[in-house]
Amino acid sequence: MVEGGLAEAANRLLEGHHGRLGAAALRAALVDLYEFWLSRAATAAGVDTAEPGVALVAVGGLGRREVVPFSDLDLVLVHDANPNVGEIADALWYPLWDARVGLDHSVRTPGEALKVATEDLRTAMGLLDARHIAGDQELTERLVAAARENWRRTARKRLPELVESTRARWRRSGELAQSAEPDLKYARGGLRDLGLLDAFAVAQLCDRPGQELRAARTLLLDVRTELRRELRRDRDVLGVAEAELVAGELELGDRFSLARKLSGAGRAVAYAVDVALRSAAEPPGSRFSRRPSRTPLDDGVVLHGSEVALARDAIPARDPGLLLRVAAASARTGNPIAPGTLRTLADSAPELRAPWPQQARQALTALLGAGEGLVDAVEALDRTGLWARLFPEWGAVRDLPPREPVHVWTVDRHLVRTCVEAARLTTTVSRPDLLLLGALLHDIGKGRDTDHSELGARIAAQVATRIGLQEADAALVSAMVRHHLLLPHTATRRDISELETVERVAKTMDGHAALLELLHALARADSLATGPGMWTEWKAGLIGELVERCRGLLHGKPLPAPEPIDETQRELVSAAARSAKGQVRITISGRLTDVVLAVPEGSQLLVPAAGVLALHSLQVHSAVLRSYPGGHVGVFTASPRFGSPPDTALLREQFARAVAGTLPLAAKLAEKESAYESPNLAGTVPRVLWFDEETSGHSTVVLELRAADRIGLLYRVAGALRECRAEVRWARVATLGTAVVDSFAVRPRHGNPDAAWRQRVERAVLAAAV
Repeated sequence: MVEGGLAEAANRLLEGHHGRLGAAALRAALVDLYEFWLSRAATAAGVDTAEPGVALVAVGGLGRREVVPFSDLDLVLVHDANPNVGEIADALWYPLWDARVGLDHSVRTPGEALKVATEDLRTAMGLLDARHIAGDQELTERLVAAARENWRRTARKRLPELVESTRARWRRSGELAQSAEPDLKYARGGLRDLGLLDAFAVAQLCDRPGQELRAARTLLLDVRTELRRELRRDRDVLGVAEAELVAGELELGDRFSLARKLSGAGRAVAYAVDVALRSAAEPPGSRFSRRPSRTPLDDGVVLHGSEVALARDAIPARDPGLLLRVAAASARTGNPIAPGTLRTLADSAPELRAPWPQQARQALTALLGAGEGLVDAVEALDRTGLWARLFPEWGAVRDLPPREPVHVWTVDRHLVRTCVEAARLTTTVSRPDLLLLGALLHDIGKGRDTDHSELGARIAAQVATRIGLQEADAALVSAMVRHHLLLPHTATRRDISELETVERVAKTMDGHAALLELLHALARADSLATGPGMWTEWKAGLIGELVERCRGLLHGKPLPAPEPIDETQRELVSAAARSAKGQVRITISGRLTDVVLAVPEGSQLLVPAAGVLALHSLQVHSAVLRSYPGGHVGVFTASPRFGSPPDTALLREQFARAVAGTLPLAAKLAEKESAYESPNLAGTVPRVLWFDEETSGHSTVVLELRAADRIGLLYRVAGALRECRAEVRWARVATLGTAVVDSFAVRPRHGNPDAAWRQRVERAVLAAAV
């Protein structure tokens, strides 16, 4: 039977029963297999003998001979008003459905197909790839010729619709070149854009793709093929875990090498599409019928039509700041730099000698502070080698994929996006020029096996000196890069009500209030440029409070006294003591949920609290534990992992049972964890770090656990600390994608936290985190 043989043959190809095929060979074999079986199915259905004519036509991947594993087949059954076409179609489609082949199919006369193409852009472009499979070949050729002729006549008129749909797709799918997990098909610079270039070439709106673009197509298809072969399903987003496997199969080194090759391919495709769209938008003959206007933008820079270009009297070889003025004008106006201008600058713009002249520094500040337009301006300079001429250090982070899962951009794009966010904050600092430069350089030390903040600080000092900053300003930029993680890490991983914590941060400022405000603005810009959800109201509030406390110390003001005893908490403890069971009070503010839990004296608090909150899918951000006469109270700040805030009555009932020991927390959490997909734990080895002198009292130390995030992790770690008879004063939980940094201020119930006690606690916590 057709269906059984097709499924088995496809599986044999994927599993390599007769030797593993390379990516290109596998695609070719799949094309041959599908064509063979479609021809047989068409013959069995009567396509070859039907009168009037009937033809089976492939479009999409099969039409282009680019079938990747687990692709749907796009087929059109074309007929000349054949009265039996419905029966022929059923006889053709059903065996394919039975063979579990994904099918996108239609039955149309040539006239109907062309009419749909005039109404639907996707159909019009799909018919450009049409290829005959079986039946009346003359009918297929007639349809293909008419579809291509219609496209040539109407493509320019349909350009606005095409541009709108293309940009909407880019907004949904991001950029292939700069994404940490790129969409190989739909992202800007992906396979769908190569199809767009093919369609433009058919309409004679651009040249046919050259060698660079053909190589990009092959790479993208090879990666897509191996990704689907590894996953055994239809997926086009290349995740971090799969990238390592794909890189190995294609013999491209590790995932970082693969990412850089993909980025180069994506840049080439995206640039070609941008040029093609601009060229296609020009009315036919416009270059010869009238001269575009030339509007001055800056010294030596004009707006020529819709592109930023050099003025007629500009001499790049004698004007070292011209390159930056061109880029700044492009970023400021949102107009692209003309390709001819980029070539001229690449050929003749001189390297800026150290120290840069003041006008060049001013142009750099104008460029970095331009906002969203900075992204395309830097991309244009980077593609032509001009950005590396300004910043040779950029090569180490160019196309570098991030190691942290929370980052959605490559390191170089993250730096540019941080500048975009920082540009919105320039009115909040006294030195906006230094904020922008620090934003550009804060992760410049990544990609090497060393602390990126320390290495980055040294690199930033060199760059700042080279561009002509005064020694004090260069030192300030270097300090920004060195300490750019200080505020967010301290605010989210430590108790900022501790005097020692605030004093440590204030001491790092070395008396510079300007550094504090720059780091505050940079922390916001860095978080916003990292990915969605990285700058929250909770995080902003903590960092803001820490900054205010540090600012007070820098100005000689004492820290505010500790908060007085909270009467609400005291009342909740009293209620717990009277009832001899756990008590709960919940306050919901937006996405944040404040949960106050109290237990009578002699009862455990952190373990049942962490377990019940995890049962209700609440992700704990912080916990402060206090003792009052009669009991203990914990104040937890949390947010739903997904869905809505918890049911208060159910949470209260379950907490009371957990405190009483009648709720099987471990079993319920294990059941809940198995019901949800856990993060990929491969290669994630938990670590414990100890920090002394960050809390008040010599007997209290900070334990920091870095591990993969899992539902119930805090519950298991709290249980491990209880078994080691460690008292917890406060906890902070910072979630970084699929990983967490959990910090606990702990002390032994008796004695001091000596080496033996720490070793015992560390072993227990690491075992709980696995």
